[in-house]
Amino acid sequence: MSTREASVAGQFYPSSPDEIHSMLEHYNQIIDEHLKEKDSVLHLKPRAVIVPHAGYVYSGFTANIALRLLSNSDVKRVVIIGPSHRVYLTGTSISEFDTYHTPLGALLIDKPLVLDLKERFDIGFVPEAHHEHSTEVQVPFVKTYTPDVSVVELVYGDESPQKLAEVIEYLLDDPETAVVISTDLSHYYDIKKANALDSICLDAVEKLSTAELHEGCEACGKIGVEAMLLAAKKNGLRSVLLDYRTSADASGDESQVVGYMSAAFVEQ
Repeated sequence: MSTREASVAGQFYPSSPDEIHSMLEHYNQIIDEHLKEKDSVLHLKPRAVIVPHAGYVYSGFTANIALRLLSNSDVKRVVIIGPSHRVYLTGTSISEFDTYHTPLGALLIDKPLVLDLKERFDIGFVPEAHHEHSTEVQVPFVKTYTPDVSVVELVYGDESPQKLAEVIEYLLDDPETAVVISTDLSHYYDIKKANALDSICLDAVEKLSTAELHEGCEACGKIGVEAMLLAAKKNGLRSVLLDYRTSADASGDESQVVGYMSAAFVEQ
């Protein structure tokens, strides 16, 4: 049985299960203190989410609030889609391993869905692309909040948003499938410039506006975000912004920051 090994455990997130649990408990304590039980955000049942992919100390809180909501949805599989940072790709690669290792235990990879997507959308498998942090950092959250699901990992490079949107639309036709889109926002501007650029991304996601996405949004996973917006419109979903912050919230350094957002896509 082949395994998609963890590549960035101990770097982007802890390799210790206890440390992961401790971080997530800390994030949830903050959420529960600031979002009262009556707050409708806590009861959202997302069909898809957008989450960041930096180290947990920087973007873990922002990702956590979105991926925690997946536990409200009755999903049996989670498809995680992120941009390739290490390997140049033409198109998209789908993981053909059997299991996905995490410090919290393994998740099964949904091989029937993998084969279906490969054949239906002519997607290949580039093994070296699956040492990718943009997708991997989401998996401990998935294992925590939806421990019995199977997973599929898609890593894209030079890909058409329209083609990726067709994949997402197909996935969303199944109410037992959730989609996770991974992206960070602007990189290494001062806080004022970063907030201005990131506000374009946030507004585009809130309005499902692919046109606005191209008016200055500098998301590193913009292809995935655009595909998600196209699919959301086609599938009749609306977006709910959940959290926005920058690395300065953790580091205190406002001179060169990275932006992070999370959003949920829910039925109208």
